[in-house]
Amino acid sequence: MYNQRGVNAIKEKVYEIERMFLSKNAFLSQNTAGRLVPVEECPLRTPFQRDRDRIIHCKAFRRLMHKMQVFVAPEGDHYRTRLTHTLEVTQIARTIARGMLLNEDLTEAAALAHDLGHTPFGHSGERSLNFLCSKGFRHNEQSLRVTDVLEKLNLTHEVRDGIINHTNGLAATKEGQIVKAADRIAYINHDIDDAVRAGILRGGDVPKDCIEILGASHSKRISAMVNAVIAHGSDGNIGMDEPYGKATEKLHEFMFEAVYKNRVAKSEDEKVENMLTFLFKHFTDKPDTLPAEYRANIGSDGVEVVVCDYIAGMTDRYALSLFEELFVPKAWQYK
Repeated sequence: MYNQRGVNAIKEKVYEIERMFLSKNAFLSQNTAGRLVPVEECPLRTPFQRDRDRIIHCKAFRRLMHKMQVFVAPEGDHYRTRLTHTLEVTQIARTIARGMLLNEDLTEAAALAHDLGHTPFGHSGERSLNFLCSKGFRHNEQSLRVTDVLEKLNLTHEVRDGIINHTNGLAATKEGQIVKAADRIAYINHDIDDAVRAGILRGGDVPKDCIEILGASHSKRISAMVNAVIAHGSDGNIGMDEPYGKATEKLHEFMFEAVYKNRVAKSEDEKVENMLTFLFKHFTDKPDTLPAEYRANIGSDGVEVVVCDYIAGMTDRYALSLFEELFVPKAWQYK
């Protein structure tokens, strides 16, 4: 039997350490605005540590392992998946938070959950659902829907704010803003790495002026960008010191033209769009064939949103196998 008073003292010690050592710009765990549904506090963990644990143990987090990052069904074990991307974002975000003396637990929780709502087949899948659904579809909004509605994680207000604002918005906390910066740092660099591995890029293709400022290797570029974010400070919005900010933006633009719009890298996109269109139409026409846990939300959210929930939650391989099951003819056998 644990000593309740001793366990509570551990959490209070964490609160005390935060008050003593974190930056004046840090969001203190004890100041959380709370959850959508009030719950009894954990005697050991702070609210943001509890959020982190809820995220790691949810089904949507595990499914990220089988969702692609950039390349559709890549051959090879070393290409990033949505899960490895999430882990890289989290590592970079925590490093920045530590360097700025901000709240690492809040930063980590928001980073771990930022892509929970991502579709199968990366941004190709996201574009398809956004076109098909009359209400539109954006993965950051879906990530929040996953935590609030589908997984019922009941996260804190600050973590939820970091999730919804990791793309185009501005998070209310510096920690949430770090997640947005870390996301870009991670995907620019690991996508270069994967594109070189896939033969889409050669090392010499990366703009030379970017290399001169940021570095020629994967690790040097990440270090330069991370250090530039830390050097920029947290008195204003999270940003990146120059000339590193402009070099990073130029590298981002280069990746869009050379990789994200590349004819070879995107050669399967039309097939993805066609497949998800068939699945979307099938389930909107026959909502009774949806799993019961999804059907339960039709009355409150409508068929299209619920179908998006189901399709967005699929892994790449599940979407492929379901499409084959529903639409690919089977060989007829006489018995």
